[in-house]
Amino acid sequence: MTVKAVIFDCDGVIVDSEPPLLEFLQKDFARFGLDISIHELETKYVGGTMARVGERAREAGAALPDNWIDEVYPRVFEMLGAGVPLIDGVEAAFDALDAAGIPYAVGSNGPMEKMDVTLGAHPAVFARLKGRIHSAHTYGTAKPDPDLFLIAAKHLGVAPEDCAVIDDSTSGCIAARRAGMKCFGFDPHGDGARLIAEGAEHLADMHDLPTRLGL
Repeated sequence: MTVKAVIFDCDGVIVDSEPPLLEFLQKDFARFGLDISIHELETKYVGGTMARVGERAREAGAALPDNWIDEVYPRVFEMLGAGVPLIDGVEAAFDALDAAGIPYAVGSNGPMEKMDVTLGAHPAVFARLKGRIHSAHTYGTAKPDPDLFLIAAKHLGVAPEDCAVIDDSTSGCIAARRAGMKCFGFDPHGDGARLIAEGAEHLADMHDLPTRLGL
C-alpha cells in the first residue's frame, strides 16, 4: 500500500490528554456513585463522545444529573487548560510527512473547543493543522461510524483506500476499517491487542510511524 494521506486522532495520539481526563472522569463518576478503575475507563469508555461516555456511566450505575453533559465540558476545558504535552514523536512524524509531501488531518470525536484548548497550547503544531481539524460535533457523526474519516479524506482530496489512520481507541480502529483505510492502533503502554482485534496494526512508538508508512 502506498499511503497518500494520514488521518490522526487527537487525544492520546497528538496530545497526551487522556491520563488527566481519565482521572477527572474517575473522580467525577465517583461523586455520582460509580466506582470505576482507570483501566476500565481506558478500555471501555475512551474513543466515544462525551455524551456516549455519560450514557455508559449511567448504564453502569452512575446517577449523573440530566444536565451533566452541559456542565462537564467547562470543567474539562478548565482542567485541560493547565496544559497537556504532545505525544513524543508526533512532531517528527509531521516533519516526515511534510518532507514526503503527504498531507495529513485530524479526525476526532472531541469538540473543536476541546482541541482549541489542547492543540492551542502548542501553537506551532496548531498552525500546521489549521483548516484540517475535523470534529464529530461539527458533522454530527462519530466514530465508530466511518463518516468522519471519509469526510477528512475528501477534504484532503485522497481516496479512502489510500489513507492511513492513527488512532488509540477501538472505536477509531473500527471506523477506519469501515472506511476501508489502513489503521495503526497506537498503544504505547500495552500490546495493542484490543486494537489489533479491530483490524489495526499495533504502533507502540510514534517515532516509528514514518518507517511504518514507508517514508
